[in-house]
Amino acid sequence: MEHRPEDGTFRVSAFYKFIPVSDPAELKQQLESFLESRSVLGTILVAREGVNGTVSGPEQEVEALLHFLASCLGIETLPFKVAEAPFRPFHRMKVRLKREIVTLGVEGVDPSRKVGTYVKPDEWNDLIRQQDVVLVDTRNDYEYAVGTFEGALNPKTQSFREFPKYVKEHLDPDKTPKVAMFCTGGIRCEKATSFLLEKGFKEVYHLEGGILEYLHQVPASESLWKGECFVFDERVTVNHDLEPGSYSMCHACRMPLSPDDLRSPHYAEGLSCPYCHDKITSEKRERLSQRNLQMKLARERNERHLGARHKRHDQVKKATAEETALPLNRSCST
Repeated sequence: MEHRPEDGTFRVSAFYKFIPVSDPAELKQQLESFLESRSVLGTILVAREGVNGTVSGPEQEVEALLHFLASCLGIETLPFKVAEAPFRPFHRMKVRLKREIVTLGVEGVDPSRKVGTYVKPDEWNDLIRQQDVVLVDTRNDYEYAVGTFEGALNPKTQSFREFPKYVKEHLDPDKTPKVAMFCTGGIRCEKATSFLLEKGFKEVYHLEGGILEYLHQVPASESLWKGECFVFDERVTVNHDLEPGSYSMCHACRMPLSPDDLRSPHYAEGLSCPYCHDKITSEKRERLSQRNLQMKLARERNERHLGARHKRHDQVKKATAEETALPLNRSCST
């Protein structure tokens, strides 16, 4: 059985840093050696442009990792955000080498050298209310559908790599004097501002700390955020109070599912949802059925299957019949 902290919650820390890394392979090896004897789980991406990760585990071990990584990068502190979750958001620890820590696919974009103007959460509303500001959501289409800021444009992308095409087709530096952008935690919009500056845009702004820091700092009564915020782990979404949201995840296609989606005749737990029911091959459906069987057997043995959903999925499903993930809820540094 999984060991739980005394208070029943797990520490979750997310971080990124655009900083030149001369030997990513060596840094990966150092991190893997450091983590080998520790119970920290999650994913860390390492590239020449920097590091990006989200991890969970005992507070002291997570803090030790962040201190160690800062030391490897040659910096005094590594900014990060902290959350508490009622369950582990990750099942494994992975350190991966990547060409980019957030994939834009454009050579020469360097946020460590050139980046747009940071806007603090308590100043964001004033900026995006300005008539001459074009507000762009740099996230993917399914994230936009879960929640976004009032008046934000949807680039309708399926990955961040498609964002340059959207800019080319819809934004003009000569006709768009001010562009403001945002994303979940700040990394995509930070890189997007660097890209726009390279393309000749003059006034480019981005939300410091991303949506999660905005939700943490700005009271709901003053907020211009509408809906919930998608997060990339088993928490799925968070609401404005930075509490677990109402969405679940389709484990066939990974789409976030609203309570209405769970009531759809095309939803079959673990097998399909309204977004993929007509796209699942018979071979994949059989694999998913076998996976569901293994998870059922694991539950009967009181064991945790690595592919299992957290019990919140079942709680949400039950709540929807009666008609009724965890956030990064404060910023700090090592």
